Amino acid sequence: MGALLQLIIGGFVVLTIIYAGLSVYSRRIRRGKLQQKWLDGPRLVDRDSFVRRGLKKYDGSIRRKLILGVYIMPVGLIVLIVYLTNFS
Repeated sequence: MGALLQLIIGGFVVLTIIYAGLSVYSRRIRRGKLQQKWLDGPRLVDRDSFVRRGLKKYDGSIRRKLILGVYIMPVGLIVLIVYLTNFS
């Protein structure tokens, strides 16, 4: 039972680090695209407010939620392997 608990805690820590890295990376890429869009388009508002509004829209987008697959996919795969190994 101790090994299982160690696997769960260690896996959660590793997946959290991966999630945080992907989240920061994705947000930086989005910020860069918004800044480029502001430079290319008509400048009706200042750059900071344009980027802030764009990132607020990004926070509610499906793309942001898809990053949560970092938790779902490995756990689902482990559950499937355990099920197939023990029950089939």
